[in-house]
Amino acid sequence: MKTFLLALIPSFVFAAPAEIRAGEPLPELRGEFLTGREVTLPQAAEGQVALLLLGFTYQSRFAVEDWAAKFRTRFQGDPRVTFYEVPIIGGLARLGKWFIDSGMRRGTPKADYEHVITVYRDTDDWKQRVSFGDSDAAYLILLDRNGRVAWQHQGAFDAPSFQSLSARVENLLESR
Repeated sequence: MKTFLLALIPSFVFAAPAEIRAGEPLPELRGEFLTGREVTLPQAAEGQVALLLLGFTYQSRFAVEDWAAKFRTRFQGDPRVTFYEVPIIGGLARLGKWFIDSGMRRGTPKADYEHVITVYRDTDDWKQRVSFGDSDAAYLILLDRNGRVAWQHQGAFDAPSFQSLSARVENLLESR
């Protein structure tokens, strides 16, 4: 009987993370900026509207970079808005952290080092949270000024989705 009860404990203690939903606070996401400084979201973005651009594979970086470039062009002059590119790296790739981070630093202007957050933990949890399905996709999460999820999208850049994102950012900036 004891063995049976002990076998049941993990299913209760280690419940799978729930999908992220609009209106809910972002679960804590910890990583490092390319500067090497530790960072925790949503706290790092507190007081700003923030777009998180998550990618889980090398190929997804293209979608992430396309979205980031358009977002930056549209909102770069507004100090109330920020963005973070967040590569979430799991599996054996974690063993190459130094090599991966060095490569990212070489390919990123120094001015953007604190807009890139590398995460080497909880990969499977974050895949569940964003309903991971396409390894080449960017997974976008827009946070309001209080760290709550305001908008989500996954996929390659497309103009209608970007219009939706832009309208949501404007709406969040207008509301107090």
